[in-house]
Parts: sequence; structure tokens; C-alpha cells
Amino acid sequence: MRKYVYLFCFLLSLFSARAQSPFVPLNTDYYHLIDRLEIRQNRWAEGFHSSVKPYNRQSIIQLTDSMAANPGRDFSDTDYFNYDYLRDDSWEWISSSADSLRSDPFTRHLRPLPGPGDSERPLLNVFYQKKADFYSLRTPDIDLHVNPVVYVGIGVENVNRPYTANSGATNSLFVNTRGLEVRGTIGRKLGFYSFFSDNQAIYPEYIQAYGRTYSRNNGQEGSAPGESFIKRFGQRGSDFLSARGYITFNALKVINVQFGHDRNFFGNGFRSLFLSDNSPSSLFLKFSTRLGKNIQYTNLFTQLQNTQAPLNTAEGDRLIPPKFAAMHHLSINVGDHFNFGVFEAEVFSRDRVDLSYLNPVILYRYVESSRGSADNAMIGLDFKGNFLSHFLVYSQLMLDEFLLKELKAGKGSWTNKFAWQLGAKYIDAFDVPNLDLQVEMNLARPFTYSHEKSATVSAGQTNYANYSQPMAHPLGANFIETLGIVRFQQKRLSGTGIFGVMTYGADEDGKNYGGNILIDYRTRYRDEGNYIGQGRKNIVTYADLRGSYMLRHNIFLEARYLYRYQDSQLRVDTYSNQVASVALRWNLPYRNWVF
Repeated sequence: MRKYVYLFCFLLSLFSARAQSPFVPLNTDYYHLIDRLEIRQNRWAEGFHSSVKPYNRQSIIQLTDSMAANPGRDFSDTDYFNYDYLRDDSWEWISSSADSLRSDPFTRHLRPLPGPGDSERPLLNVFYQKKADFYSLRTPDIDLHVNPVVYVGIGVENVNRPYTANSGATNSLFVNTRGLEVRGTIGRKLGFYSFFSDNQAIYPEYIQAYGRTYSRNNGQEGSAPGESFIKRFGQRGSDFLSARGYITFNALKVINVQFGHDRNFFGNGFRSLFLSDNSPSSLFLKFSTRLGKNIQYTNLFTQLQNTQAPLNTAEGDRLIPPKFAAMHHLSINVGDHFNFGVFEAEVFSRDRVDLSYLNPVILYRYVESSRGSADNAMIGLDFKGNFLSHFLVYSQLMLDEFLLKELKAGKGSWTNKFAWQLGAKYIDAFDVPNLDLQVEMNLARPFTYSHEKSATVSAGQTNYANYSQPMAHPLGANFIETLGIVRFQQKRLSGTGIFGVMTYGADEDGKNYGGNILIDYRTRYRDEGNYIGQGRKNIVTYADLRGSYMLRHNIFLEARYLYRYQDSQLRVDTYSNQVASVALRWNLPYRNWVF
């Protein structure tokens, strides 16, 4: 009966809905274009807080409008190209057809005014009437956008293992994705989004190895990071479905509600130590409250998949038990150049939602203590600052069972569980238009994000993982990494280089050194003397070079070269990867698998 009461309250809130747009799916390349606009204008965007992703399309158009009104320094041809690209992609939220940044008032009367996002060459006068949409329909009652999704790529991998008898191997790689994406609004009040794809892939060796650590059944069913149910495809391949979808509306003028199945992201860096898009999508309910342009308060309630719990297959039960997470994030703009945030998360394992954690304005640690539970509680702080219309610095600090007394003692207590990020972005570096640089450092102490197995639910796990994959950094814990990213663009042609050095400690001889967050921390090897990189030390050097050319709106032809070298204290785990590949990508984000 209770679930019907919740459903009734949820549907009742729809009647107060106001205009609301869907969100742009998480996409590193796309979001970089938006973030550099915010840095360039030298003040925070008015329509969203960029520490909380994804962004809605209406707010992105609002940001481009702001840039048109106050462009600051001169735009390059590539800046104009990106400006038009972002507006064409969300054309339905442009209020006027005559507001282009490059409109010429002296020649405008000589030609008919185009509508927002109009295509110059519609297909059969039905398809691609808009540059960004294969098919679109706009009436007073519905706004609909339908796009195919395709990713076809082939490649070759060379694996060199110098300390094994079979030292070298050459493997064929491929990705084959076909799907559909639908978004829109109903009556400009209820926004919706749906995505579905069927996928087959053979990934490089290091991704296969990652899957054996962080996937269901130790990768026996195949490995595809960021995905849930996977089937084996041949000897080395994976076959899986991907699906995401949600509805969104404004319950009040300042409160947006989003309900569905998707990923969320808190942070400003390439990584996030709070919540990233590393793990599979999950069922969630999110409230975003805006108080003016300076305060945004986000509540996220999500149901996760506890794939570490054994299934009672003898009785025919194949339902994966759930676990739950409740999070909130408060973001505050202090003037035009500084932003501070506070984050809190609670992961708990029950056979149903614990209503105590649905309170949107309470301290979760208090709820945990008052209920006498042993749930997994974490708190975090984040900061960012922009200056000189070129620079952004950012940081995150996640605290998990942090004890100041033990830290001062300097004995390496296992209880000093924390993660820290420090990074910076430099756009139009050295006054070279559209040359963007980024550096980032991330570290996590041993046993951070891990937790003990719950005693209230059989085999219940309250670690910070979903479908056996970390929800923050893909390396889990017990690591330190430094990343450098170089981006350069000339209109349709762009190049990206990601370079990294990662040091992490793996378990050895059955001893838990705190790197794998899926392992109960009560099995730790020692209480004191812990340090980052303990256990079997691994050092990974990484270089990923990618060139991309946009053939048409959101259709990319790409070439990639990857070099990765892993130096391990266990010599048989020392090897190098070299990967070369080409791909055609249509309406789908590029996923950077850097670990």
C-alpha cells in the first residue's frame, strides 16, 4: 500500500509543473565546450552550477546568450563554430531566430530568416529539417527529437609481456553499437529522455583485466566498464544492452525534479571523488533547488545493485538484491570567482528504502547514529575558482571515517580514509586560440570507500560501489595519479591527448591492503603502518592520442593511438599495450577508459 501512496504523491506534484528541458547526456568532449564558455566569461553561469552534472539544455542556451551579449575578448572562428554547434544542438530553447552572434544587420533583409537550428539540406524534406535532429516535431503540445545512435570501430592491439614465455600477442578489437535516442517535452512542462542501444565489443587487455577485478563474477560473463548485465561474446568479447531514461519537471519555480535511470556526476575535474559516471546507470530521484543564482542544493536518492550478494538460485530467485544511497550537495557562489560546496553520502543495505534518509535537509550522520546502524557515511568539501577568463582551479576532499587524532599520531592508521583531488584548467593557453590544457592529481588512502558487510541483510554490502564497480574513481582506493590533458580544435577538426602516471597497490598472498573497495575492511592486513601504494606496487604510464573530424552535426570520424605500460612487482603482471583504432561515432559520447 505504501508504494501506491508514494506514486500518488509523485503524480500529484506533476500538476504544478512548469517549463522544463531535458538534460544533455554526460559527455567529456561536449561538456568541455560548455565549461570553457563559463571560464571565458570570467563568472559563473546563471542557469546552473557546473559542479553538478548533467546540465539542462535551456541553461546551456542561456549561457550562450550571455556570451553573445558580453563576448569579452575576440572570438576565434572555432569559437563561433562551437557557439553555433551548442545552439543548434538545443535549438528548441532559442527564443529568437535572429539572434546569431554573427548576424549581419546590413544583409539580413536580403535573405529569409532561418529558424533556430535549421538545416540547409533536409533529407526528403522530412528528415534533418534541423541540423541536430534526424527527425523532429514541434507543436504547442509536444516537442520531439529522434536520433539514431551508431558507434562502429575496428582496431588492433599488441600486448607485450616481457617476463612470460608467451611474451607477445596481437588481438583484433572492435565496437559495434546501434541504438536510438528520443527526447522532448510535453506541453513545455514535462521533459523526457530515453536511450537504448545494443552493443558488442572486444576491449583491450587492460580493460579485460580491470573487469576481472571490478565486475560481476570476476569478469566471467565479460567485461564492459560502466555497464551492468553483460554476456560473453566469443572468447574475449562482451555483449550487452544499454538503456537510460527519465522524466523531469519543475515542481516549484525553484525546485526541479528528475526521476529515472541514468548517471550523475559531482565535480569539476576529469575524475570525481564524490560521484562519477564510472559505474552503471541506476534508478534515482533528484531534487535540485535554486535559491537565486548563488545557491544550489541537490538531493539525490538512488537504488544501487548489490551484485556481491549471492542469489538463491536453488529456489529460482535471480533477483539481484538492492542497496541504497542518499546524497546531498550544497553549492554556493561567493561572488563571480569562487564557489564552495559541501557533499554528504550515505550507503545502506536494506530490503526496502529507509525513510529516515529521505529527509532532504538533515545530517545523514545523525540519522545513522540515532538509528544505531552501521551504514557507510562520507562527507566531502569542494572548491573552485576562476580568474583572468583563462583559468579554473578546483579541488575535492572526501572524508570517510577520518580521525584527526590518528592522523596526528602519524602511525598510518587504517581509519585515516580520505581522498583528495587538485586540478587546474587553462583555456586558450599562451594566447593560442582553442588550445586548452588541464592537469589533475587524485589520491585515495587505503580502505577509502570500502565498508564492512552488513549484519542486517544476508551478504549485504555497503561499499561505495554499484554493480560491483566503484562509483567514484575507477581505481578504487590505495592509489595516486597525475593526469595531463591537451585539447586543440580547428572548427570541425580536433585533437585530444591524455597522459597519466598512476601508482596503486594491489592485494598479494590473500592479504587485504585496501585497494579493492569490494572487500570487507575488517579483513585488513594491519591496523597501522598503512600507506598509499602498499601491497603489490603497480606503476602505470599512459598516453592516449585521439584525432576527430565532425563530418556532420554529431557525426564524428575518429582515429586513436594508445600506449599503456604497467610495471608490477609481480613480474607476470608487467606488460605493455599498444592500440590503434578507427571509428565512426554518431550521436554517442566518446568514453575515455583511463585506468
